[in-house]
Amino acid sequence: REELVAELAGAFVCAALGINPPVRHADYIASWLDLLQSDDRAIFHAASQASKAADLILVDHRANAAKLAA
Repeated sequence: REELVAELAGAFVCAALGINPPVRHADYIASWLDLLQSDDRAIFHAASQASKAADLILVDHRANAAKLAA
């Protein structure tokens, strides 16, 4: 489950920054279909945690970018 959260967070961060990585997030997440099909709430839990992780990463990224620009 942690890998699913990490992969979703990575996809969220890339999307927010306009990065089109060579990694195929959709293919990797598709490998989690068994978990997602067996637990109706798994995707919501994973997406919630991934969103929080992505927000932390993006706040830090923006703070560093602001420091470099100053």
